[in-house]
Amino acid sequence: MRTLLVCVLLAAPLLAQRDFLTADEADQIRDAQDPNDRLALYIHFARQRLSQVDHWLEKNKPGRSIFIHDALDDYSNIIDAVDTVSDDAFQRHIDISKGLKTVASAEAEMLLKLQKIEDRHPNDLDRYEFVLKESIDGTSDSLDSAREDPTKRAAEVAAEQAKEKSDLDQMMTPTERKERKAAEAATKPKRKAPTLLRPGEKAKDQQDQQ
Repeated sequence: MRTLLVCVLLAAPLLAQRDFLTADEADQIRDAQDPNDRLALYIHFARQRLSQVDHWLEKNKPGRSIFIHDALDDYSNIIDAVDTVSDDAFQRHIDISKGLKTVASAEAEMLLKLQKIEDRHPNDLDRYEFVLKESIDGTSDSLDSAREDPTKRAAEVAAEQAKEKSDLDQMMTPTERKERKAAEAATKPKRKAPTLLRPGEKAKDQQDQQ
């Protein structure tokens, strides 16, 4: 019994680290450098997960609840990734109006599907009810963000980032704070000294040396 308990405890972290994307999907995300393309890909993968849920709901077989649960869990993580990509794009001042349009349209549709599953109340709902509610709430919040005015959302993201930096700064010791500032200064590009020379023109001392 004790051996079994130890095995379960050791396996728990591995179960918690299950990837929500397949290896091929992760490669596609890495190849998509444009945030608009990444958003479209994530939405495509989210639709696939809901299709898997629909597939298993149609099959009234013992054990289907674990597949429904995992598909919904993956879906929820994908929606979180959508928001992360959007926030990062706003921080870098990248136009993602095209991607957000795709997100808003798809999430409105997917939210209705999720709510219909909840309304149907399948006989094994208790086994994946929590993750279903998480998916509904996450999609609803993400949809609100996608529909929000881009300027307003960019300001909110900037304010949140500033607050996180301030909170982190307060947790640091004076030495850590000094080291962080030194590291930030080292990574900043050096600005060239201003010059009144025309393009291609050399300073007099450079001409004398030639």
